[in-house]
Amino acid sequence: MYARAAAALVSVTGSAVIAVLVLPTAAQAATGHDRTTVVAHRGASAYAPENTLEAVDRADDLGITWVENDVQRTKDGALVVIHDTTLARTTNVEQLFPDRAPWNVRDFTAAEIAELDAGSWKGAEFAGARIPTLHQYLRRVDHNHQKLLLEVKAPELYPGIEDQILRQLRRDGWLGKEHVKHRLVVQSFSADSMRTVHQRRPDLTTGFLGTPAVADLPAYAKFADQINPSYSTVSADYVKAVHALKGPHGKPLKVFTWTVNDAATALRVAGFGVDGIITNTPDVVSDALDD
Repeated sequence: MYARAAAALVSVTGSAVIAVLVLPTAAQAATGHDRTTVVAHRGASAYAPENTLEAVDRADDLGITWVENDVQRTKDGALVVIHDTTLARTTNVEQLFPDRAPWNVRDFTAAEIAELDAGSWKGAEFAGARIPTLHQYLRRVDHNHQKLLLEVKAPELYPGIEDQILRQLRRDGWLGKEHVKHRLVVQSFSADSMRTVHQRRPDLTTGFLGTPAVADLPAYAKFADQINPSYSTVSADYVKAVHALKGPHGKPLKVFTWTVNDAATALRVAGFGVDGIITNTPDVVSDALDD
């Protein structure tokens, strides 16, 4: 799973042999590959309830540095970590609040959402897992010394959520130099949302989720450092076209593809030259890339 250390320099002085051992970087150790970052999608979501602290910890147990999450807003303005815009699939909301269909996240208060069981659907061992607030999630990721690919989910439903997310990131210490430079990427399917984030915090790394036409890529390069397409739409030629452009920070655009859950597909997209693979099974992908 981890990149192998290599003896990179050997010098001989008389009979003494001195070997300088070059250890893998944190990113290499987490991914098992020196060119492709592995990101645990919604945490290690194949093995623990998605977007929960349990999933973050499971990724950490597997040695995965990068985790991905989704952020939305409650009725009373709290930021919570959940993928679907409805609570029905991953919680017991229908049992606790049977008259509140369609159980949209934005129609429930933070206190109501905190009552929900967000783990039992995944397995009895996860009964009682909760939907975390963004504050709780950031604290756990920091505690684990992990890095975060944060998705602004459905921002059209939550006017002003970008500014609110940035305020929370600042309060939790995630807008300091170390986090901004090495530990945080903000992404969205909404180009407008990422333009807003880039305008507010030009120092942040931002990603656009999707597969823009090659002819449109220069427009995205004005506000996005990454183009993050589905694995089903990516090709070697597309990755080459993305890499040919420089983003707002003057560096070549990167490609993180999703959601790759098997070894064969991981090897195929890695062969295209992608910079990152987002996966529910980060151990499977890491092991494939390390072989």
